[in-house]
Amino acid sequence: MGHEEAGGFHGICLNYVFSGTKSHRQILSYPDQQALSTIRVRFAPSPTGFLHVGGLRTALYNFLFARKHAGVFILRIEDTDRSRYVPGAVDNLIRTLAWAGLVYDEGPGKGGDRGPYVQSERLTLYAEYAAQLVKEGKAYYDFDDQEDAEEAEKNVDGAPVQRAITRHAHLLTPEEIARRLAAGESAAVRMHVPAATTIAFDDDIRGHVEFASDLINDQVILKSDGYPTYHLANVVDDHLMGVTHVIRGEEWLPSTPKHVLLYEYFGWQRPSFAHLPLLLNPDRTKLSKRQGDVAVEDYQRKGYLPEALVNFIALLGWNPGDEREIFSLEELIREFSVERVGKSGAVFNIDKLNSVNKHYLRERADRDLAALVRPLLEEQGIGGISDAYLEQVIRLTKERVTTLRDVATVGDFFFADPAVFDGDAVKKNWKADSPRCVTGAADALETMTKFTAAAIEQTIRSAAEQLGVGAGKLIHPLRLALTGKATGPGLFELMEVLGKETCVRRLRHALDTRV
Repeated sequence: MGHEEAGGFHGICLNYVFSGTKSHRQILSYPDQQALSTIRVRFAPSPTGFLHVGGLRTALYNFLFARKHAGVFILRIEDTDRSRYVPGAVDNLIRTLAWAGLVYDEGPGKGGDRGPYVQSERLTLYAEYAAQLVKEGKAYYDFDDQEDAEEAEKNVDGAPVQRAITRHAHLLTPEEIARRLAAGESAAVRMHVPAATTIAFDDDIRGHVEFASDLINDQVILKSDGYPTYHLANVVDDHLMGVTHVIRGEEWLPSTPKHVLLYEYFGWQRPSFAHLPLLLNPDRTKLSKRQGDVAVEDYQRKGYLPEALVNFIALLGWNPGDEREIFSLEELIREFSVERVGKSGAVFNIDKLNSVNKHYLRERADRDLAALVRPLLEEQGIGGISDAYLEQVIRLTKERVTTLRDVATVGDFFFADPAVFDGDAVKKNWKADSPRCVTGAADALETMTKFTAAAIEQTIRSAAEQLGVGAGKLIHPLRLALTGKATGPGLFELMEVLGKETCVRRLRHALDTRV
């Protein structure tokens, strides 16, 4: 999961207080000391293998905010945690964002004058800024074993970590520190956190927030291996890249006072902060793979349309102020505002996603859907299908499917003769006189020269009259014999698509096998 993707709280747990109201200042009022007039936001995932749906929402909200205000949307890869780095993950992140239609303005492969946009390529910068803080007495070297140092920052049974920990590094003289560094000893750099101080800031979603500094430990900002932690890297990069608004997941709210301190230590104007609510399972636990798919790629593989997933994700935390549920990306850009993002966790309701996806499937042209369905069929060994035939299949099945992948199951009879016949359908629709009726229908169909839905219907109804039965006595067993099912698209339309030869052959086969 990326640095700023949705998830539970990580690291230390802090006591903090909300004012209960959102900040009254305007979202766009950013008193930047560099007099930047352009809104600049960033999505900063870490390349750990896949894009979490919470990460997609974070990227989407940043994208919408930038586009609405004619700003810049930056993609920055935060790959400083080398233990979690997955080769190929960066390319996958970029492909997934492109699939969703979230085109970034600056970032890997795009360029920009604030790069490089991959943090592992910026290590010299972080070392310089860490050294500056040490020189100014705002940070110090810690020669403790790195494993022990990181363990000290973990919670114990959920209790907040107290920062009142006496570290040997505090007791070292400058001469001793210089001697140990010169001897090649490894050391981390920790920031000083002032005691008995209230660290406060305004959040554009949560209003006024205050933290007690005595519950914040002296955070490692530069590890002994020369890699920065998230806290230093993101503050340095956000400043140097001119980021005006930080829109990220709620799980990073407890880390924000550390970032506020770093901005103050460097003398930099801090950006506006907005922390998005968590994504939740239906039981209101944190969204996790234990209860369902959490990777955007999972939904892509299942055949969800990008516009459907984006539309659905947009409404997880944000609302337009009315009952509308369907929005194009252009409409989202026009309507989106951080002020309408709520504080409460948003439930990931798969039924709602399915409903939205069905809407977009019905809106898409048959030709477009056929192009998307073809590779999914080929994955299942279904090939050699003409474009014209597949478009006809799409036309008849898209009202009955939830995802693109469903075409192969809902419309399986379009691609192969039914291997089995539904047992309940046989009991209900294959009666004692069904063989006689199906035989009569097959004989009638065999004489047809124009095999269209209208002509087929006329032929079947005429055959029913000649057999002395109602049309239903033919239609139901015919559907069963042709598809193996009791329900599906209109019988005459699907027969036209299957073609005369296939229909007659399947009917004869059903008679021979006695269904």
